[in-house]
Amino acid sequence: MCNLRCEVCNEKSTVQSLSKLFALRIICLYRHLVSNKREFVLSKQLLRSGTSIGANIKEAQFAQSKADFIAKMYIALKEAGETEYWLELLHEARYLESTEFDNIITLCQAIVRMLNAITKTARNR
Repeated sequence: MCNLRCEVCNEKSTVQSLSKLFALRIICLYRHLVSNKREFVLSKQLLRSGTSIGANIKEAQFAQSKADFIAKMYIALKEAGETEYWLELLHEARYLESTEFDNIITLCQAIVRMLNAITKTARNR
């Protein structure tokens, strides 16, 4: 399906680099779902939310204020949660094999954890 790999345990990975890799993997998965599984509706939702995570993180880099930064990171967190939902739905509907699902959901959950930590830290400062 997709040759992109991720080392979630790599402590040097930033949320920005992981979200970009994740977006690329989501694009590969979208192409696979459309061309091989003929699934168009759920996969489009997955594509939108999965690529939106990194876009919001990138926007947060150029925030005009601390509140703007926190708001953008919360949007990224919400998009990551939505993406997790679409992945679970595609798996439970049997569009994704367990190995495909396990591989990509692990990265999604790592991004969720990172975004949770970032938003909590930023809010408490």
